[in-house]
Amino acid sequence: AGERVTGTRSAATVDAAVAALRGERIVVTRIEAAAEPRTRRRGEAGKAVAPRNLALFTRQLAVMTGAGLPLVECLDILGRQEEDSRLRATIVQVRAHVEGGESLAAAMARYPVTFDALYTNMIAAGEAGGVLDTILKRLAAYIEATVRIRARVKSALTYPVAVVVISAIVVAAILWKVVPTFTSLFDGLGAVLPLPTRIVIAASDGVAVAGPLLLLAAAAGALAMRRFYGTPRGRRLVDGAALRLPAVGSILRKVQVARFCRTLGTLLSSGVPILDGLEITARTSGNAVIADAVLAARGSIEAGESVAGPLEHTRVFPAMATRMISVGEATGALDAMLEKVARFYDEEVALAVGSLLTLLEPVMIAVLGLVVGGIVFAMYMPIFDLISRLGV
Repeated sequence: AGERVTGTRSAATVDAAVAALRGERIVVTRIEAAAEPRTRRRGEAGKAVAPRNLALFTRQLAVMTGAGLPLVECLDILGRQEEDSRLRATIVQVRAHVEGGESLAAAMARYPVTFDALYTNMIAAGEAGGVLDTILKRLAAYIEATVRIRARVKSALTYPVAVVVISAIVVAAILWKVVPTFTSLFDGLGAVLPLPTRIVIAASDGVAVAGPLLLLAAAAGALAMRRFYGTPRGRRLVDGAALRLPAVGSILRKVQVARFCRTLGTLLSSGVPILDGLEITARTSGNAVIADAVLAARGSIEAGESVAGPLEHTRVFPAMATRMISVGEATGALDAMLEKVARFYDEEVALAVGSLLTLLEPVMIAVLGLVVGGIVFAMYMPIFDLISRLGV
């Protein structure tokens, strides 16, 4: 015990190698890829499995392993009854690798699109500690909590986005179809049109002439933005800008803090070392700015500092979160405190989203009414003017 060893291990990814070594009770201090990782494995589609389906699979596997069923049999049953074709194909492949002698963590790490680093490292910790069913339950609870918070944010954003899209379609339809009808009428009058009417007619002409070009430009801009976001620099700039957005930025920051605390707390409670936990949390954060902050804090912690101090110095995490983490460190219950912080910020997100919607709904309806009403009034102004001149 305690002997330092070096060597090579054949695996699909770095995560697969780490998971396999941990399954053999080997503590990994440093690992590098000897060659480029393989591309996506057969059975995995480019699109990730829906988190809700993954959570259900994880909870079912936890119940079955806890009941004492052999792992291969559990995977066989779940693979045959799984309705999601992508997940079913992956489970079948994982079962084959496990039946061939691999650990569950190593087999799952072959399919990183479905099972990310957090998932496979927790499975490895569960296998090493002989508590796989307990770890699977924690994983299922973690995924379910993540699904809930995402659903809250998505449902909150659905209404304002729908209002904006419908408003744009209505305004475009009025400018494209309705306004030209009035324009031909005004041409016959030969009168000088009021300024608001001329502005609306100019906008209508612009939509008719440049509408297809605007749509093409929007599509090209979206594609360019997607490619830019795919670069490290672009991802940092966009993620940083998102966190600084008025009103929405604070909500996104709270979502990220809750995700960080829940991920790290789940890993620590499963026996994953703090430095490994921070690295995994950074890689699965989904935000480049948060990931950079966590990795910077990891370097300071590796040098001997506490957890809360370096996180506070990044100026990314709220002071309240770092203070609660500091208390958790002092009491020796960091994992439990991280879970409490995650739950607190989940509630903060729910309240903030509700408040934002309460504010946005009347504002958006008022703006839509002003725009549509303004267009209608501008188009009727010449008619009102003509009626007043005729003395009707």
